[in-house]
Amino acid sequence: MFNEHIRYTDGKLYCDSVMVDSIAAEIGTPVYIYSLSRALRNLRRIQTLFPEAHVHFSTKSNANLAVLSALIGAGAGIDAVSAGEIHKALLVGAQASDIVFAGVGKTREELEYAIRQRVGWINVENVRELDHINSIAAVHGRTQRVALRLNPDVTASTHPYIATGHSYAKFGLTAEVVRDILANQSKYPGIQIEGLHIHIGSQLHDTAATQRAVEIAQEIIAPFPTIKTLNIGGGLPVAYSPDEVVPAWDDFAAVLRPLLNGYQVILEPGRSIVADAGLLVCEALYVKKQAGTTILIVDASMAELIRPALYEAHHEIVPLVENQGEQHITQVVGPVCESSDLLGKDLLLPDLQPGERLAVLNAGAYGMVMASNYNQRLRPPEVVVREDGNTWMIARRRETWDDLTRTEMMTG
Repeated sequence: MFNEHIRYTDGKLYCDSVMVDSIAAEIGTPVYIYSLSRALRNLRRIQTLFPEAHVHFSTKSNANLAVLSALIGAGAGIDAVSAGEIHKALLVGAQASDIVFAGVGKTREELEYAIRQRVGWINVENVRELDHINSIAAVHGRTQRVALRLNPDVTASTHPYIATGHSYAKFGLTAEVVRDILANQSKYPGIQIEGLHIHIGSQLHDTAATQRAVEIAQEIIAPFPTIKTLNIGGGLPVAYSPDEVVPAWDDFAAVLRPLLNGYQVILEPGRSIVADAGLLVCEALYVKKQAGTTILIVDASMAELIRPALYEAHHEIVPLVENQGEQHITQVVGPVCESSDLLGKDLLLPDLQPGERLAVLNAGAYGMVMASNYNQRLRPPEVVVREDGNTWMIARRRETWDDLTRTEMMTG
């Protein structure tokens, strides 16, 4: 679960050349910490594996401005699923033409904003959405390039909550609907349909389903030579535990690159770029010994990291100071008033005392972006260790009590 950027050195946990405990001691816990070097390394590896593709970073996985700025500076486009994500990407220098706007429920106002900003692509998931885009484009006197999101009715080998390509999923258009739209493109003079989008899920555990989805897409667009782009989404997996077996990214490249020859290709990775670049650092508050297990109560919770409560997702958790003592089955829990507020279940950890700090590993994706103020908790700060590996900065400050009420109105 460690890598060359996040590892123990002389018994202390480091993020690049910065001791993690030194950051936590200065700004407190909980705190998210990201290695920009690791994120950029992952991006470059994907760019190398798929040299023909344009890589668009999936902003929903991590929308921190410093992270977005670094990835855009390294040549990544942006995959946005809301007008807010488009706004943040443009704010840090993304070219509108390098933004793909996706999402199953775009409002007319969001589509208006995207078209006004001249985003490069809109991935369409609903026939009514085509009508909105067509009429908005006409008002602005332009033609909007779109890709149709195909639901290929392929079940991915992943957690059901993050599988998106099966027939009961809310995402995409059926093959029948896609064929009908392509056969009647003249109904939409404000739209140029140039691609198909296929994303069957995140954290894919085999290559076969993705291969089949691409083959289905190619069968559908074969009679339509103007469709030259295939957007195959993301899904490259990350191992969250030492014994989790996932396909190597090279395996996906070996299967997909021959199929994609002759097409313009878009990839939309998110987790695979930032997950193992991030940590959530917390501090032990209390220790309970009961029912044959150890319960370690820490100052981070499902409000800061909801993945374990939402997906029963696993994260390795380690002390910031390496401890070679005897290990015990431990439940790492937060202070939120929910039984599901569990950050780590049945982990093997040494005896830890209140005041000792721990790191939740592989927390760079779907962590802070899903954080909330539940129980009126303050959302934590985000820190980035710069690409030089030696210096760090606060990329988002910790919220204050004033932030909790800033947008509320009192009666009276």
